Amino acid sequence: QVQLVESGGGLAQAGGSLRLSCAASGRVLSIDIWRWYRQAPGKQRELVAAITSGGSGNYADSVKGRFTISRDNAKNTVYLQMNSLKPEDTAVYYCNARVIITSYWGQGTQVTVSA
Repeated sequence: QVQLVESGGGLAQAGGSLRLSCAASGRVLSIDIWRWYRQAPGKQRELVAAITSGGSGNYADSVKGRFTISRDNAKNTVYLQMNSLKPEDTAVYYCNARVIITSYWGQGTQVTVSA
């Protein structure tokens, strides 16, 4: 089993920054792809960013140029640096890790951006 623990959420003002972290523990062999999702109240969960084992990142259009995903393979950790935050970024953010054919989820961390 693999456990994912997120941290770094909280309250920020519009234009501010937050950095999310998600650390994997347990029977971690190799994480192929890390992903960050978010879910705002009354909306479906959406993919925000993804990063492959080789370090290639992809982003939703809504966060492109503002968010940066990175990973530290030695620490089995993924990060999401969020800059120029907007009120519409308010959501619960979830990390997701794919290990071989199994997908694991974190518990979620709340990000609230005030206008």
